[in-house]
Amino acid sequence: MIFKPVITAALLLSLCFVSGTLQPAQAAAAGFEGPAEAAYQTTDAEHSAREASPYEIRAYRLRPGETFVLDGIPDEEFWSRAEPATHFTMQEPEEGAVPSHRTEVFVAYDDDYLYIAAMLYDDKPEGILAFQKRRNAALGTDDRFMFILDTFNSQRTAYFFETNPNGLMGDGLLTVGQGVSLNKSWNGIWEVRTHTGEQGWSLEIRIPFRSLDFDRDSDSWGINFQRTVRRSNEEILWAGWQRNQGIFRPAAAGKLTGLTNLSQGLGLEVKPYVTGSGTRLSPQGMAPERSGSTDAGFDLSYSITPGIRASLTVNTDFAETEVDQRRINLTRFPLFFPEQRDFFLEGAGIFSFASASGVTPFFSRRIGLAEGRPVPVNAGLRVLGRTENYTLGLYQIRTGETSAVPTEDFTAARYIQNFGSRSSIGLIYTRRNAHDDQNSGFHTLGADLGLNTSRFLTDKNLEFESFFLWHNDPREASESSDTDRMAYGFRINFPNFPFYGHLSYRQLGEAYNPALGFTSRNGFRRINPNIGYTRIFENSALVRSANVALSYTYLSNLQGRTEQSNIWFQFLNLRLESGEQFWGNVVHEYEYLPFSFDLLRDGRFIIEEGAYTKNRFFLGLSTASFRKIVVYSGFAREDFWNGTRNQYEASVTLRPYTGINVSGSWNRDDISLKAGSFHTDLFRFTGNFDFSPFLAVTSIVQYDNMSSMLGLFNRLRWTIRPGSDLFLVYTRNWIQLDDRFTPTETQGAVKLNYTYRI
Repeated sequence: MIFKPVITAALLLSLCFVSGTLQPAQAAAAGFEGPAEAAYQTTDAEHSAREASPYEIRAYRLRPGETFVLDGIPDEEFWSRAEPATHFTMQEPEEGAVPSHRTEVFVAYDDDYLYIAAMLYDDKPEGILAFQKRRNAALGTDDRFMFILDTFNSQRTAYFFETNPNGLMGDGLLTVGQGVSLNKSWNGIWEVRTHTGEQGWSLEIRIPFRSLDFDRDSDSWGINFQRTVRRSNEEILWAGWQRNQGIFRPAAAGKLTGLTNLSQGLGLEVKPYVTGSGTRLSPQGMAPERSGSTDAGFDLSYSITPGIRASLTVNTDFAETEVDQRRINLTRFPLFFPEQRDFFLEGAGIFSFASASGVTPFFSRRIGLAEGRPVPVNAGLRVLGRTENYTLGLYQIRTGETSAVPTEDFTAARYIQNFGSRSSIGLIYTRRNAHDDQNSGFHTLGADLGLNTSRFLTDKNLEFESFFLWHNDPREASESSDTDRMAYGFRINFPNFPFYGHLSYRQLGEAYNPALGFTSRNGFRRINPNIGYTRIFENSALVRSANVALSYTYLSNLQGRTEQSNIWFQFLNLRLESGEQFWGNVVHEYEYLPFSFDLLRDGRFIIEEGAYTKNRFFLGLSTASFRKIVVYSGFAREDFWNGTRNQYEASVTLRPYTGINVSGSWNRDDISLKAGSFHTDLFRFTGNFDFSPFLAVTSIVQYDNMSSMLGLFNRLRWTIRPGSDLFLVYTRNWIQLDDRFTPTETQGAVKLNYTYRI
C-alpha cells in the first residue's frame, strides 16, 4: 500500500503537465519548463537566444566553377573563404580549459552535397593513435573526430558521425529523452578521406543531402563538433563543453546557418539484392542431408516528405546478419538477445518505448525468428519519419509458413508528439495475427510521457518519464482481466555532474505478456532509488576520476509479499590518467522464491521454494583501451541459493597491426549446492581483420560446456561503393561427443546488394 501515494503523485504530475493545469511559477518550482502552452510560447525565445550564441558558423556555398576533391586535404581554394569554427574548449580532463591542440572545422555545400573539412593540429603526430578501420567500430582506442547534425532544430534528435585518422566511417541516429540513445545501425551513404602529416591530421567529408531528412523551409541546423586526443584522453568540444552537456545533447549544440536551395532529388531509392546459399545437415548416425537455394528481393524507398520515408521490402533476406553472442542461463527467467538485423535496427530508436523503464512492448525479434531459426519475411512496409514537431514509425510485415509456425501478419505503429523544448508524449500499438489460429488477433496499446529540461536549478538536467501499457488475450481459455494485462510506472532522473541519481517505479500485472513484446517476469511492483557521485582530480598526475554509487531495489508481488530486496554499493570505480580502470561493488540481497525451479533444466539441481539471503562481492580491472594489448579480468564471490558461486571473467584483446583486432574471452561459474557441484565454461574468440574501411573479415568462434556446442561464424564484407555491398558468410557447428567434436551443420551464403538513387 505504500506505493499508492507515490503512483498517485506521479500520475497527477503527468496529467498536470499534459493538460496545462500547472501555472508557470508552479511548473518552474517543479523543475520543468512549464505546461504545454507555455512551453510552445518560449520556443521562439529559446531559438532567439541560440541565434545570439557565439557558437554559430555559416556554411560556405560553392560558386559556379568551384569543385571539391575528396582526398582528406582541405587545400581547395574555397576553403580559405569558408568561416572556420575555432573556439574549442576542453571538457576532459579539465573542464573549461584551453585545449592542448588547435582544431579548425569548415563547412561548405552546393546543391547536392554537404562538405565538412577539419584540421586537427598535433605537435607530436607520431603519437596519433588509430587502430580501427571497420565501419562503426568503437573508437575508445583511437584519436577521433565526431559531429552531429540537428537538421530539424528539434534539440531531441540528430544525425551522428565520427571518423579517425584511418578514415573509419561511424554514424548513427541520436535520440535524447530519458537519457541518450544512439542507434548506430543506421548506415547512411556518405564518404570520408583523411590525411596524416607533420602538422597533425586532417579530413574531408562529403554527405549527400539525399542521405538526410531536414526542414526545407529552414536555412539553419544545429551542429556540434568534438575531438579526442586519445593518448592523453583529452576531450575537446566546440559547443556544450560542460560535463552536464556534451555532443550527445543537441540542446547544447551550436548553429549552422546559410543553407539554401538544397536538393534531395526525387527521393526514390531502389536496393535490389541476390543471394545464394547451401546447407549440409549431419544428424548423428545418419547420412548427411544437403540443400541449396538462390533467391532475390529488393527494398524500394521513397521520401514522402523531406522527413518521412516509406520503404517496401519484398522477400527480405538476413543472410549477412552476425551470429548472436552465446550465453548460459542460470536464472529462472528468459534471456534477452538484442536485435541484429539492420532492417529493424534502423527504426529501433523510434520504437523505443519508455526506454529507461525496462519495458519492451515491441520486440522485433518476434518477427522472422522462431526459436532462433529464421522464418521467411515475404513482404513488409516500413515508414519512418522525424520532423521538428513529431516522430512516427510503422511496420506492416507478413512472414511465410514453416513447419514450426504458420503465416503471420505483424503490425507495429509508433507516434511521438513533441512539445516544449525537450518534452514529448507518445503512443504505441502492435498486432500479431496468425492465419490459421482462431484465437489470433493479439493487440497491445500503450502511451508514454517524457518531460525533460536542461535548466533545472539554472543549469542542471532533470527528466521525468511515465508509461502505461495494456494488451488483450483472445484465447478461449484465458481467465485474465484487463488489470492483469496492464503495466505502468514512472521514472525521475537527475543525470548530472558531480551528483546524479534516479527514482523509478513500475508495476506489471499477473498476465502481462504482450505477444509482440518481451518481458522477463510479471506480477510484481518494483521501486528503485539510485544515487551517485563522481570526483574529477584535475590536478592529479595519477588519478583521473573516482565514482561511488548506491542503489536500492524493492520488489513485491501484487499481494504485497516481498519477493526481492537488494542493496548495491559501488565502493570503487577508479580511472587513472593512464586509462586503466578498477571496479568494486558489494550486494546484499533477500529473495523469496515462490516456487521451485530446475536450475539446469535437466532435473539434477532443483532449487526449492523458500526465502534466501545472498551476499556478493565483485572486483574488476581493465588496462587502457588504446593499448595494443588490452586485458580485462573480474572476480565475484556470492551466496547462490543454498550454496555458493565463484564467477571468473577474463578477456584479452590484441592489436598487432592497424586494422587487426583479435580478442578472446572466458567466463566460468564454479557452483556448489546441497545437491552437488558443477561448473560452466563459456569461450568466445573474435577476430576482426579490416584491410580498409571498405573490406573487412569477421571470424567468431564460441563454445560452452553446457550445450557442448562449438560454433564458427565467418563473414567477409566488401563495400563496393557506399550503399552497395558484397557479403560472403560461412558457418559451421559441432557437438562434443566422447571427447570428440562431430559436425552437425554447415552453411554457406553469398549476398550482393546495390543501391540506386534518383
